[in-house]
Amino acid sequence: MTTTTSSSGRQLGPSARVIEGWDPNDPSSYDSKIAWRTLNITTYNLTLAFVTWYLVSAFAVRLPGVGFDLSTTQLFWLTAMPGLAAGILRMIWTFLPPVVGTRRLVTFSTLLLLIPLIGWGVAVQDPTTPFSVLLLLAFLAGIGGGNFSGFMPSTSYFFPKAKQGTALGIQAGVGNFGVSLVQFLAPWVIGFAMLGSLFGSSQRFEAEGLPADDLWLQNAAFVWVPFVLVGAGLAWHYLRSVPVQANFKQQRDIFREKHTWIMTALYLMTFGAFSGLAATFAILIRDVYGDFPDRPDPLAWAFLGPLVGSAVRVAWGPLTDRLGGAFWTTISGIGIGLSALFTSFFLTPDDRGDFTWFVVGMLGIFFFAGIGNASTFKQMPMIFEPRQAGGVIGFTAAVAALGPFLASVILAWVISWQGDGRPFFHGLAIYALLCIGLNWFYYQRKGAEKPC
Repeated sequence: MTTTTSSSGRQLGPSARVIEGWDPNDPSSYDSKIAWRTLNITTYNLTLAFVTWYLVSAFAVRLPGVGFDLSTTQLFWLTAMPGLAAGILRMIWTFLPPVVGTRRLVTFSTLLLLIPLIGWGVAVQDPTTPFSVLLLLAFLAGIGGGNFSGFMPSTSYFFPKAKQGTALGIQAGVGNFGVSLVQFLAPWVIGFAMLGSLFGSSQRFEAEGLPADDLWLQNAAFVWVPFVLVGAGLAWHYLRSVPVQANFKQQRDIFREKHTWIMTALYLMTFGAFSGLAATFAILIRDVYGDFPDRPDPLAWAFLGPLVGSAVRVAWGPLTDRLGGAFWTTISGIGIGLSALFTSFFLTPDDRGDFTWFVVGMLGIFFFAGIGNASTFKQMPMIFEPRQAGGVIGFTAAVAALGPFLASVILAWVISWQGDGRPFFHGLAIYALLCIGLNWFYYQRKGAEKPC
């Protein structure tokens, strides 16, 4: 069995699954090649996790057109379940990195993605599939969202504090691209038979205002299976773990820190808005602008929001390292609040022309949420010591992962009660204002308790 030696002299072959003496803040014991290899492989797998998490949002609006008897409220519930599952599973995944190690965690978490991918590939081919089964499969898609709270803390162990804003911004931002990736590719891959009839026959799509066509909805799920197998193989053979260890009981100390709860509130504002609106964007388009003769195709537009938010998260990582996270979190809150108010004016349109401004407002929310997603992840490693920071990152991500569930359920309720979604966006603006105050008082103002 062969081994390789790092620049610091450690054995890094197949027999060296744990890198002893690892301290990323000590130049003598830090190896940037190992850190970046971990980042690259884990980010690839995180992207597939987000693909799986948002798989339902990529074709939910097409289900009624191929014979599924589903109401708008039921469609909202289908997009809500992955968020509920992700929030629950992230509570567990948060504490796994110091228990099982990076290598095993990333490998087996990635393999779990096969369950919802294969399940949905089978279910969408039968319009008689009970709604309860669809809800269960939607819940299982949340496994992808759960992975985030294990992958991100694992990566934070490999980089010094000075580079964590950049590293975590890249990983989370590129991982977030999985949302727009699945929503962008789904309309294309469902339009033809892959490998003949190997993956199943077509479904006839018929919906008022859109051209009839033959679709292969199962392709949107099956196409990702080989990529998942490759990702799991890369993780098993090339990732290593570091000696950051703690049991579940030892990690509970983060809940006694008030800053855990403050950062959770801030990340719920940023990633909660991003994830929630990414899951519901297509259904909102269908509900608000679906009655016009030249109505827009929801899947032709829905991917743009996650694309913008993901790109901004990557771009702003280095800026948070330079200017600090608290400053940019305030900018994020201001932008989210104003964009939400702007969007609310175009939720009761008089004509199709309002759609352009609706999209502008939504993209504004995604843009500023992307900034906040990067800045909050810069703040947490500065506020907490490494092991605690990993746990806080995972826990805040767990709560924020409820974004799709909260947005879907609240929007469904508000629309049924009020007739439109304006109260939801007004509430988002008010919440952003409260978070701006928390961030400024504890982290940004002169004499702040934890300037970051």
